Amino acid sequence: MKFATSARLAAALLLAGTASAGFAQATTNVPAPVAGAQAVTVQHIKVHAPTIEGNLEGESADRDVLVMLPPSYAKEPKRRYPVVYALHGYSIGAEQWTKEIHVPQTIEGAFAKGAHEMIVVFPDGKTIHNGSMYSSSVTTGDFETFIARDLIHYIDAHYRTIPNRLSRGLAGHSMGGYGTARIGMKHPDMFGAIYMMSPCCMSARMGGGPMDAQAMAALEAVKSPADSAKLPFGLRAQLATAAAWSPDPKNPPLYLDLPTKNGVAQPDVLARWAANAPLAFVDQYIGNLRQYKAIAIDVGDQDGLKVDAGKLHDILDGYGVANSFEIYPGTHVSNVAFRVQDHVIPFFSEHLVFDKKR
Repeated sequence: MKFATSARLAAALLLAGTASAGFAQATTNVPAPVAGAQAVTVQHIKVHAPTIEGNLEGESADRDVLVMLPPSYAKEPKRRYPVVYALHGYSIGAEQWTKEIHVPQTIEGAFAKGAHEMIVVFPDGKTIHNGSMYSSSVTTGDFETFIARDLIHYIDAHYRTIPNRLSRGLAGHSMGGYGTARIGMKHPDMFGAIYMMSPCCMSARMGGGPMDAQAMAALEAVKSPADSAKLPFGLRAQLATAAAWSPDPKNPPLYLDLPTKNGVAQPDVLARWAANAPLAFVDQYIGNLRQYKAIAIDVGDQDGLKVDAGKLHDILDGYGVANSFEIYPGTHVSNVAFRVQDHVIPFFSEHLVFDKKR
């Protein structure tokens, strides 16, 4: 049987180029502690998301969120701060990602090395299929709007933020890098700068190639979350992709359409998946991207995602949209903690608008 390679690659790209990043904790390199670094305050909270209410797969609308408050937050009660929203990748939640990027140590280190203090917020976008794709779907719920609206409104209402787009940043790694691209392109009214770290799923990847009939039969046999949990990483990622990009409220019990039905290829499903690839829709949002004060993209030199990340950079350059792009030494996950400390936080320190009292 022949089938478009995107049936396999769309899911594989969720974490392409990383053998270490599966369901277990990924091993990452950790920067040395910075002398004199002051402690940030870590708060674990729940944020209710009206946009996720009523989703068909039963995801909780009360989302786990980690909030990192800078060292001066408690000491300077009249001071307000910019906020960076940081999105995790596929198969992990917010708390697991903070361990992979060695937070709060790396945030503390960035401040100690000269970055201006800010609030950093880590929302949880994990679902029963291990990832929301930060997309809008009746099946998973509208995670896109949760990040771009609900969460921001909550944080602005409960913390001393600077409630202005120019004082908000959006960043993410892998699936979170995809979410940053997707949300950033569509919601420039909410953020002033964006940073995409090893973004996945940039390309539609259409083409011909053999398909694993046994694997697709296993997908079609899934009838419950318990069945999904037994699948290998790549197949479970396909369910997450389908739930986010090809939802179907008339197709219980999973309420999604797969790229095959009774073993027969479904090109219309692949077309829906392709429509969610940023390299396919970026041209529609160039005007939005021009509104950002700064855009950054980075990726490891041993990461299979570097090709598509480079393509996004080239497109932005072609349109004259200012952006920085760096290929650094490392795999998909190995040096991401260093990037957070030495590049991501300093990037937002430079480009967000801070309280004049700082």
